Amino acid sequence: MSRWLILAAIPAGIYLLVSLLAWAMQDRLIYPASQERFEPGPGYREVTLDTSDGLALRAFARTADAGKPTLVYFHGNGGTLAGNMAANEAFAQAGYGLLLVDYRGYGSNPGAPSEQGFYRDGRAAMGWLAGQGIAPGDTIIAANSIGGGTAVQMASEYRVRALVLVAPFTSLPDRASEIASWLPVRWLLRDDFDNAAKLPKLGMPILIQHGTADKVVPFAHGETLSKLNPQVTFERFDGMGHELAFQPLSQQARLAWVEALAGQ
Repeated sequence: MSRWLILAAIPAGIYLLVSLLAWAMQDRLIYPASQERFEPGPGYREVTLDTSDGLALRAFARTADAGKPTLVYFHGNGGTLAGNMAANEAFAQAGYGLLLVDYRGYGSNPGAPSEQGFYRDGRAAMGWLAGQGIAPGDTIIAANSIGGGTAVQMASEYRVRALVLVAPFTSLPDRASEIASWLPVRWLLRDDFDNAAKLPKLGMPILIQHGTADKVVPFAHGETLSKLNPQVTFERFDGMGHELAFQPLSQQARLAWVEALAGQ
């Protein structure tokens, strides 16, 4: 082999090695699961979600006041049950029922995170609500960031009252391609969370909120999704970043939108 061929093979080999490392480590990068365990806050109780593949997941639940629907919430990839409570404080104060989901592999939950695993966790949440006599028509699905992938999938499987997405991406490969455009991420990724493909098929009212200063999931993702279904209400929050779900302004806006549905 000539010297020039050897020199050309070195960067190709490095590129291949980096690609293989990215493929092998993608779960750690995509799902930086917190292992911290939290206890239910005032008004909440701990419940167990039983998945179809035999896992028992911790979740927090709050009973709805009379006449109020229940909101099931799926957090972002670095989220916790404590964060879930903080992101839904406005709904709790308004008397809504809440089921706050923590995924497999998060907190003290067994299992390893994955797209299909998250969908099983979402179905376990919907099954728990059904066991409490809460029908999909009395349920609002809400989510933050990557949790939007599970929320959109559940909204495609269950005829729920409404869907609320905060800082969602169009798909995981779309966002990963923006972050690492020099890698063949669409070939490397095992998970898709293709919200853009599913959202046009949904038939319920949808709210999407996004901050213009979001550096984790750029504003353009939420804006693009908002144009894919005529039932979407899009709320723009100037100057706000990826912490939008926890901001009182966005929480009050979500609550006001849901309250307005009751009058329709």
